[in-house]
Amino acid sequence: MRTTTTMRHVGTLAALLLAGTATGAHAQFSGDPGASGAGDAPSAGAPASEPGRSAKRAEGRRTQRQVDVSPYLEIGQVLTADLKNGGDVLTYTTVAAGVDAAIVTRRAELSATLRYEHQFGWGSQGDTDVISGLARGRLEVARGLNLEGGALATRTRADRQGADSGLFIGDASNVANLYSVYAGPTFTRRIGGLDFGAGYRFGYTKVDVEEPAILAPGSQPQDIFDSSTNHVAWASLGARPGDLPFGWQVSGGYEREDASQLDQRYEGKYARADVTVPIGPTVALLGGIGYEDIEIGQRNPLLDVNGVPVRDANGRFVTDKSSPRQLSFDTDGLIWDAGVMWQPSRRTSLTARVGRRYGDTIYTGSFAYRADHATTIQIGVYDGLSSLGRGLSGGLAALPTQFDPTRNPIGGGINPCVFGQQGGGCLSNQLGNATSAQYRSRGVQATLSSRFRGWSYGVGVGYDQRKLLAPLLSPIGSLNGTKDDSYYLFVSAGRQLDVDSDFSLSGYLNYYDNGAPGTSDVQSAGLSAAYSRRFWRSLTGTAAASLNAFDQDGFNSQLIGSALVGLRYNF
Repeated sequence: MRTTTTMRHVGTLAALLLAGTATGAHAQFSGDPGASGAGDAPSAGAPASEPGRSAKRAEGRRTQRQVDVSPYLEIGQVLTADLKNGGDVLTYTTVAAGVDAAIVTRRAELSATLRYEHQFGWGSQGDTDVISGLARGRLEVARGLNLEGGALATRTRADRQGADSGLFIGDASNVANLYSVYAGPTFTRRIGGLDFGAGYRFGYTKVDVEEPAILAPGSQPQDIFDSSTNHVAWASLGARPGDLPFGWQVSGGYEREDASQLDQRYEGKYARADVTVPIGPTVALLGGIGYEDIEIGQRNPLLDVNGVPVRDANGRFVTDKSSPRQLSFDTDGLIWDAGVMWQPSRRTSLTARVGRRYGDTIYTGSFAYRADHATTIQIGVYDGLSSLGRGLSGGLAALPTQFDPTRNPIGGGINPCVFGQQGGGCLSNQLGNATSAQYRSRGVQATLSSRFRGWSYGVGVGYDQRKLLAPLLSPIGSLNGTKDDSYYLFVSAGRQLDVDSDFSLSGYLNYYDNGAPGTSDVQSAGLSAAYSRRFWRSLTGTAAASLNAFDQDGFNSQLIGSALVGLRYNF
C-alpha cells in the first residue's frame, strides 16, 4: 500500500511538471512577473492534463455556466484640490458609458470592463476624453486548442522621473494614454504518451502623450514610447517518467518586436532540452541546456547643429533614417539552468532555478499556494529582457481569465492589480513608465487574493529593476547600463453591506529610484474609499473620496484631495 501511494505521488508530481509544455517553452521569452518565474521550463505552474477526482470537482465548480453582461450610464461631479501648496480647487462633471462582463461556460471564459468618459471642465480645467478598459479571455475551439486574447486601455506616467499623482485626471502633466492588445492560439495535448505543445501570439501597443513631464532642472527626459508590434511562436514535445525513470522535453521558439521609435528591433530564438528527475514522492530535480541567439538594435536620433538629439513636441527622439542600425544587445551561445521542484500537495508548489543566460547568472522561481477555494498566494521571481510592448503582451497573457474588475472611484482608471478566484495579477511593473528603451528586467512580485467574513480583498507587492540597453556608440549611449529600481504595493478590499449597498477601499504606495545622473527619485501614495447604494431598481448612487500624495525629491510635491458624487444606471 505504501509503494502504491508513493508511486501515485510521483506520477502526480511528474504530470504537474510536464503538463502544459507550451507554457513552459513560452516562458523562455518572458522577463515579467506574470510569468511566475520567467525562464522556467517546463512550466511549474501549468495544470495537469489528467487531474485527480478532487481537481475535476474543483474545475467543474469553476466552469459552471455564468453570463453576466452589465452596460451602464454614469454621471458624476468631481472636486479636487492641492492641499499642500494652496493650489487651485478644480472641478469637473463626468459623463460615462461602459460595460462590465463576466462570462464562464464550458468552453469560454471572459472578464472585461470597458468605459468611455468625457470630462466637462469648469473654469481653467479643460475638457478631456478618456477610454479605459481591461479584458482577458479564452475560447476552447477544439480539444486542447484554445484562442486567447487580452486588451488594456489606461492612462499612465509618460516619464518615470516626472510627477506621479496616481489620478491622471484632467490635463495634468506627465500623462500618457496607453493601449495594448494581444491574441493568438495555444495547443496542449497528450497523444500516444507524448505531451505536445505549441502557440503563437501577436501583440500591439500604442502610447499617446497628452502632456510631457515637468522635470527637475538638469534632468534629461527619457525617450517616450510610440508604438510596436511583436510576434511570438513556440513549440515543445515531451514525455513524463514511465518507460524512462525521468521526464524529458525539447522545445524551441522565435520572437520579434518592431518598434517605431528609433526603428528599434528585437529578435530572439532558442532551442533547448530539459529533464525532470523525481527523487521522491514530492520532490524532483530539474535541468536544461540549450542554445540562444538574441539581437537588439536601433538607429540613432537626429542631431541638431550643436550635436544634441532632436525631440518632437511630445518629447520623443526624432529618428535619423539615414543612420545604420546599431546593436544595443547581442548574445549568442549556450544557455543552461538547474533547479528543484517541491509539490507536497495539489495546493502547494515551489520551483527554484539557477542558470546562465544573457552572458550572466540568472535566478528564477515561483511559489503557489491555494489555502482554500477563496484564498490564493502567488510569488514569482523573474529575470529577462523586456520592453513596454513585449512586457504588456506577456503581462496581459499572465492575468487570470476570471477576475473582479476594479477602478479608481475618482479618476475611473483601471487599477494596476486584479484579483479573483483564480488568483491575481499586477501590471504595476509595466505601467510605471512609458519609456521606449529596451531593458533587462529583474525582480519579484507577490499577490494574495482572498475572501474572509464577507470581505473580498487582494494585495499585490513587488520590486523591479530595469537596466537600460542602448548602443554604446550612439548619441544616447550614456543611457546604456542605467539602472532604475521601483518598489510598489497595491491593496484593495470590498464588502457588500446589504442587498442594496456596498463599500470599497483601495490604496497604493510606489517608490522610484531613478538611476540616471541628475535625476530625482519619486515617491507616491494614495488611499480611496467609495460607498454605493441602490435607490431604485438599477439606479445607484455613489460617494467617494481619495487622498493622493507624491514627491519628486528636491523639486516638486503635492497632496491632492478629491471627492466625487455620482449616479449610475445599469441596464
